[in-house]
Amino acid sequence: MPQTSTALGDNVRAHRRRAGMSQEQLANDAELSVSVIRKIEQGGHARVETLHAIARAMGVETAALFATDAPEPVVGDEANRQMLAQLRRALMPPVGITETLSEPGRAEDLSDLSRRIEDGHALYHADRYDSVARMLPRLLRSAEASVVAAEDDEDEARARALHAQALLLTGKYLTQVRQYDMAYHALAEGIRVAREAGQTLSAVTGVIGMCWLLLRQDRFGESERLAAVTAEHVEPRVSSATPGELAAWGELSLRIASAAVRNNKPDEAAEARRMAASAATALDQEHTDYRTHWTTFGPVTAELKAVEDLSIAGDARGVLRRADEGVLAQKALRKFGKPSANNWDRHRLDVARAHVTLGSTQDAMDELNRLKRSSGHWLKHQPMARYIMRDLLAKRKRTLTRDMRAMAVHLDIRA
Repeated sequence: MPQTSTALGDNVRAHRRRAGMSQEQLANDAELSVSVIRKIEQGGHARVETLHAIARAMGVETAALFATDAPEPVVGDEANRQMLAQLRRALMPPVGITETLSEPGRAEDLSDLSRRIEDGHALYHADRYDSVARMLPRLLRSAEASVVAAEDDEDEARARALHAQALLLTGKYLTQVRQYDMAYHALAEGIRVAREAGQTLSAVTGVIGMCWLLLRQDRFGESERLAAVTAEHVEPRVSSATPGELAAWGELSLRIASAAVRNNKPDEAAEARRMAASAATALDQEHTDYRTHWTTFGPVTAELKAVEDLSIAGDARGVLRRADEGVLAQKALRKFGKPSANNWDRHRLDVARAHVTLGSTQDAMDELNRLKRSSGHWLKHQPMARYIMRDLLAKRKRTLTRDMRAMAVHLDIRA
């Protein structure tokens, strides 16, 4: 039964014809099969990486291929609705015409509240997502109640800053587990509270998170513009900037580059990478302080993201050539410090993807198994891991190994 046309398929076809290309020419220039192009134009789905390759071949922005259409039916979301019910009640209470029906929380000593936020970050970076989900409802209510209970201007300012940090932690967690609408609300509220409290660096941290969220939603142009406008506003004087200011500016530069390279804007991406490298060089080491910027940033993180660009561009050999060299070599890591676990793990997924592309399925499995052992819960939340495993299974000509079957089960893939 032939597929019906979709807005995406119509858009790809229109751009292809405008470029004066046949399906065969486009497939050749994008290094895809003709059947893939034909399937998309006839109404099939496509990974964003595939659309990026098509856009690059036609010389247009990736986002130019996106088109508004009816979404697929939501199936199997009942469990997530139940699991997140308490967090949703704390974060997004009902709003009426006269009042907001929020549940009152209990104000805490501000030092205790600050420690709980730090604990939340530690749990998040240890991939303890279940523990983070359980602690956030009470944390959000306590942070809000502490603002109301503040006895003087100094305490109120500190309580507002902590409220903003609690909201930004919530946004980070919800983005990671792909609850994007809730994440947007948490980040937007966190930025607003930080901005109103005069906490510019906290607001910038929220913007960094918002850019990440927009990137996750394939809103490349908006992510790039938001990061660029904010980076211009807070660009530090390198000679006198604090490590937190340099790291925040560097992370904004990474967001610009990540959005630009995905949107087929290599010149803008290269310039943003230079900005990030400048901030990283000024720091000289990886810097971590979740109160002043989103995650660990420094020379290693900047290089990880540069290698990620090669992966997005389909340069598998380039990824493997730089994966364990320079500042990413073990000796250099001891000198510069380790990046965040999430950034390092994402890098190793890029390495696994490169191995699959080049036909080294066992090397890819070795990378996936290492990630499963060190960050198994994180791995389950990564669509990239499922893409890699599906590609690996498709290339496998012999009987699947025990490790392959176990990985397929772990990632909920039918082998």
